[in-house]
Order: sequence, then structure tokens, then C-alpha cells
Amino acid sequence: MAYAAHSERVLSFEEARKVVEEAGHELLRTRRAPTEKVGLLDSARRVLAEEITADRDFPPFNRATRDGFAVRAVDVLGAGEATPVRLRVVGETKAGAPQYGVALKPGEALEIMTGAPAPAGGEYAVAMVEHTSRQGDEILVRRTVRAGENIVAAGSEARKGAVLLGPGHRIDHAAISVAASIGKTQVEVYQRPRIAILSTGDEIVEINATPQVHQIRNSNSYSLAAQVIAAGGEPVQLPIAADNISVLRELVQKGLESDLLLLSGGVSMGKYDLVEQVLEELGAKFLFTGALIQPGKPVVFGLASSAPGQPAHYFFGLPGNPVSTMVTFELFARPVINALCGAPPAPLRLLQARLKLEIKTKTGLTRFLPAFLSGSQVEMVRWQGSGDIAATAQTNCYVVVPPDRETIPAGTMVEVLLRG
Repeated sequence: MAYAAHSERVLSFEEARKVVEEAGHELLRTRRAPTEKVGLLDSARRVLAEEITADRDFPPFNRATRDGFAVRAVDVLGAGEATPVRLRVVGETKAGAPQYGVALKPGEALEIMTGAPAPAGGEYAVAMVEHTSRQGDEILVRRTVRAGENIVAAGSEARKGAVLLGPGHRIDHAAISVAASIGKTQVEVYQRPRIAILSTGDEIVEINATPQVHQIRNSNSYSLAAQVIAAGGEPVQLPIAADNISVLRELVQKGLESDLLLLSGGVSMGKYDLVEQVLEELGAKFLFTGALIQPGKPVVFGLASSAPGQPAHYFFGLPGNPVSTMVTFELFARPVINALCGAPPAPLRLLQARLKLEIKTKTGLTRFLPAFLSGSQVEMVRWQGSGDIAATAQTNCYVVVPPDRETIPAGTMVEVLLRG
């Protein structure tokens, strides 16, 4: 007898997305994620678990932002092409030189390079070299500059002790630059959450096997593992689960020992789609059992324990078609993994682009259709449905079609979801 799915928990895309975001925020409030110290470069794509504070003022001196001449702003008031101001050059300074310790006298200028310390004091400015002309030991300044122009004042970027980055910040190349600038060789980060991945179905074989005509290789386990790594998690690839209740139950229980379980396949309405049955037998709480989207409508999300008395962990039942698996991961699993990594659930990366060719579809579902974005224009690829991974591999985004749109004419501005 087939197991009856909980159709009453099929939500709109917006409702389902809200459920997973709320779950992510709840994890941040209640879960004490373990931390570890790692080398600076090893922290890339990890989530910061400490405050990064300025060890001195940034910049530590008044820094010139242009090549030119440091001048007293009052000396060049009214300077212009027809009324140049003549000043005497009294020295030169460059990046890496000590602070110029002598105040400029009226009528004096200091040749200065980008990044060099400007004379101390708020009355100075840098006249850009292209607005001056050199005549021996003198220059003609042909444009007025205001006090502080082309100078970054000491401490204007950050004061000593200021928090530059805080816990929950996803570390990228810019964050690594900040940490390096204050001399951090190691940083404290949250440990990577363990994300179990379980593919189900008698038709699935390992990728090093030679499949029979009716079989397919386990590509979903590897695409999901790649997505987990990109999201900052540590994938735990479990053996393939055959369409057998006892085998599936054992592997689901094993997967629920990890921080999150991702199941691929077995969540539709067929006689041998057994995932929801096993999860219910384990006492799972289903937060939704479907979302009104294409691809990926039969996606399942909930909370279950591996055994009585064990902590409950979230799980996702993702559809088995490869593109459905990829899309539902990005839409729903990634926000929860963000939280398990110690970061707030990240918003979807949506932008606007002009549709190259008309789209015709049916209403009722929010659709995420594989497409290629080039500049400000997006074009859907020709694909054969949610099993067509070859076509999807040639794309870089999904066109988002609202559930009430049947036709979108060419030239229309549409929402585009970037691939993670």
C-alpha cells in the first residue's frame, strides 16, 4: 500500500522560503556552533567566530590619494587656467616615507606620491599633478583644491579598537585583506557543519559502475556535495539507499546523526517513494511536503531524530531529477546551511535582466528555468525538463517566472536567480 503524502503542507514558494529562513534564524539563536582556529588563507569561505578589531588607526597618517603636490588649501584659492598660483617646491615624499614633519609655509608645496603621508594638519590638500606644471623649483597650480581634498585623514577609515568584522561574517578575499592588514595569521571560525547526503532508488548505481539500460549513475550525490562545499559545509556521502524500507530507515537514521540530512529522490507520490513513510515512522515533524515551484514541487522539509532521546536535526527530501535537486538546494537548503555555518540565511541572489526570447508556460507554479545571462540580457536554454543536466551545465542562472504569468514577451525585464 502506498504511503499518503501530506498534501496539506504544500506551500507557495514564498511561504516555503519563509519557513526555511525562519528555521535558519532559529538555529542561529539556539545552536552553539563549535569553533576552531585556522590559518588565514584556510579561513576563506568560512564564517568568522570572533571580532576583528583595528590594531591602530586606519590609515595611521593623512594619506595622499593622488600623485601631485601637497599644498596649503588657502594658498590656491582662486587658482584657475587663467589665474594660476605659483608655489615653491620644498621637498618630495613617497609611499613608505616617514611623515613629513615640517609644516608648509605660505607659498610652499611638497611633491607627493599616491599613498605617501601628507603633512599633518587639516589645512592641506593635494593638487593633482595634471592640474599643475613644473618650472624648476616652482609649480603653477591651475585649479583650486579644498582643505582635505585628495587626502584620506588619519583614522577616517577606522579608529584603533574599532570592530572591522564581526562573528557571522562570511570570509572572502576582502575580509582576508582586512585580517592581514591588522596582522592576523590565524582567525577563529565556526566549524563546518556535517551535511549528510543520501540518494535513494533502485535505479541508482555508483558513478564508477557501468549502468544497465534502466539505471543511472549517482550524479545527485556529487552535485549536492559540490553545492554543500560551496555553501561552507562538509559533505558526508552515504551509500545509495535501495527501495527497501529497512535499508532506507537505517541510512536515514545514520544521516540524521549529521547536522543536516539531504535526501535525493523518493519524495513523490509513487508506490516506491518511501522517504516520507520512513521519516514519519521516525516521528518526523514535517514543516512542508511540497512547494508550488517548477522544477522541484515535491520538496520536503522537516525535523527528525535518529533515535529516541537523540537531538532532532533538520532534513530535506529533494526530488530525484537532477535539475530539481540543484534548484531546491539553492532555494531551500542553502539558507539552513548558512545558519549551521554560523551566518545569517543569505537572501536569494536576484537581479533584473531583459528577456531575449518570449517565454510561454502554464500558470500556478513559480518557475525557475535554466538560462544564460550575458550582460543585461538573459536567454533560456533549450532543455528537456528537470532531468536534463547537460543543458543545465551550460547555464549560469535561472529565469524566475511568477505563478500568474503565462506569457512573457521578448524584451521584458525579468527576475534572474544567479547560480550559487
